[in-house]
Amino acid sequence: MSASLIAIYLDHRRSLFGCAMKIVRDLQVAEDLLQESYLRACKAVERGPIDNIGAFLHRTVHNLALDHLRRCRTQERFEAGPADTVEALGIASETPSAEERLLHRERLSCFMDALDRLPARARQVWLLNRVEGLSYPQIAAHLGVSQGTVFNDMKLAMGHFVDTMARRDRPEPALSRSGGTP
Repeated sequence: MSASLIAIYLDHRRSLFGCAMKIVRDLQVAEDLLQESYLRACKAVERGPIDNIGAFLHRTVHNLALDHLRRCRTQERFEAGPADTVEALGIASETPSAEERLLHRERLSCFMDALDRLPARARQVWLLNRVEGLSYPQIAAHLGVSQGTVFNDMKLAMGHFVDTMARRDRPEPALSRSGGTP
């Protein structure tokens, strides 16, 4: 049956190719679909006789081409871009807005100013602990001070940051109608 399948496939190859091209409009994809239809016909023949191999090949190519087209359309929908997908699904974007980025930059700038205003040792203790990851005993040994001093410097730094950021985030009081201070 294999020799007759090949003969029938070759007899119908031109019309099979035309059928595939009409749907997918891509030479390489059409060729791939023809090969796939031949492989499927071989598997079908192994399972049992096929009354009309030519019709089977045409139906297989037609179905494979339609499946390919559906897959491409689905893929295009999901690859249209994150903004399109996010909007279509109604999901909030994880990317911060320009306003949020500006607010974060302002908060960072305020924090860096607060860091600069700390006494030198308290700034160094905070940096060694929070940036370098050193423990209080390691910092005490590194700086040649007691662990209690490290604790007090860290407490000073943290309190300073909390106060500075709270002042920054606190709304300014409204001016009285006379234009003076409240």
